[in-house]
Amino acid sequence: MHFLTILLDLIYPIKCPFCQTIQNTPGICRSCEATLPWTGEASLRQLPNNLRCAAPLWYEGPVREAIHRYKFQSAAGAAIPLGRCIAQTAAERFSGEFDTITWVPLSPKRLRRRGYDQARLLAEEACRAWGVKPQRLLRKVRHTLPQSSLSSAADRIQNVRQAYLPAGPAAGRRVLLIDDVCTTGSTLTACSNVLLAAGASSVVCAAAAFAGKPEKSREKGKE
Repeated sequence: MHFLTILLDLIYPIKCPFCQTIQNTPGICRSCEATLPWTGEASLRQLPNNLRCAAPLWYEGPVREAIHRYKFQSAAGAAIPLGRCIAQTAAERFSGEFDTITWVPLSPKRLRRRGYDQARLLAEEACRAWGVKPQRLLRKVRHTLPQSSLSSAADRIQNVRQAYLPAGPAAGRRVLLIDDVCTTGSTLTACSNVLLAAGASSVVCAAAAFAGKPEKSREKGKE
């Protein structure tokens, strides 16, 4: 077993998901930890229908590249540091507000193509930090276009309309719903509506990154 671990480390070395520097353990390297576009005080965003979402990072530069590799280039190991970041931010912003963790699911077609559900892996890693397990409360019943391919909020809303249904008991649960990136919040809102209609008492959301960094935050980051 020890030999197999060494062999796998040689073939697939552990890398920082952002700069690709080889490391001894999974995580963010010190250089990236100091320079990444963290959301900081802006880590909480108000979405439609009074839904709130927390995220530790802005979806730009090395974060965008890392999440793109994670989703489209089989870099599943990035789920470990990204999930840990989500756990920390969610705990800070929503302490005591949730008792169940779930994720935004992929359609069966996209899951077969990708081989793993990136939001589920993020939820599993976040839960590992808390010593619990995520619960499958949603299923995607209609294949949709990638939200990133749609430019308008109206198109994004229409794209995910009636795409999700309940997949587990949500009644009375206070749910933390996890996804990879929050842009307009259309997907999170659609999933939240399904959970609330299924009896969830409340829903809050968390993602690895927010798209659409405000200009003030950009200017502050340059100082």
